[in-house]
Amino acid sequence: MITIGQLARYVGVSVKTIRVYHAKGLLPEPDRDVSGYRRYDANDAIDLIKIRTLAEAGVPLARIRDLRSANDEEFQQALREIDDELTARIRGLRATQGRLRRLAAGQLAPLPAEVGAHLEDLARWGFTPRWVDLQRDLWILVFATHPDRAIALFHDQAETLADPALRQLFLDYDQAHDLEADDPHVDDLARRIAEATRERYGPDEPPQLDAASEIPALIQGTVNASSPAWQRLDTLIRAHLDA
Repeated sequence: MITIGQLARYVGVSVKTIRVYHAKGLLPEPDRDVSGYRRYDANDAIDLIKIRTLAEAGVPLARIRDLRSANDEEFQQALREIDDELTARIRGLRATQGRLRRLAAGQLAPLPAEVGAHLEDLARWGFTPRWVDLQRDLWILVFATHPDRAIALFHDQAETLADPALRQLFLDYDQAHDLEADDPHVDDLARRIAEATRERYGPDEPPQLDAASEIPALIQGTVNASSPAWQRLDTLIRAHLDA
């Protein structure tokens, strides 16, 4: 027979924890000796080890208490369910770990491989690092918020930039970043982009996100905020297309 302090040391828990288990009905209180001290035997130690193992696995104490009255078949089924829950938690933790590592590497979210290849093409075609970084961030936003529509929008942009003439318009848009907002080149570029858009899509609307989505406005606002010239370009292009 051992004392509560000895039991705590052997099993690796605190005396306070054992008392909590007593209070919650997980571990029956043993008989006391003539001096009034609790005395524990081997069965108490085994029960406490089981409780500690389940508790460390994240099993709620109320469920552990219920398991004490389960028969062997019920207990084994409960353990299998707990194992399945742990497997799911481990999978979720690994996914979280992967996201944290990507974030530490400067990657907010994974993008499809074809998007990564396209971003490399942008750099190869002469787009500025500023533009490439902006495109990466905006595609991360679109894929994170509209995964069902993002790939169609991406394919549309990729097809547009595969045309050398249309690609030059985007290159000009990139270079316009540092122009004054009232520079005549901004007006000319807006006109050319509107004409190219009409020619590419005709009377149809370009691919876009759901009408109720606020993401397109958020994206355009981010683009416009980085350059007064880009902001004026956006305004002029919309005016030409609505005319």
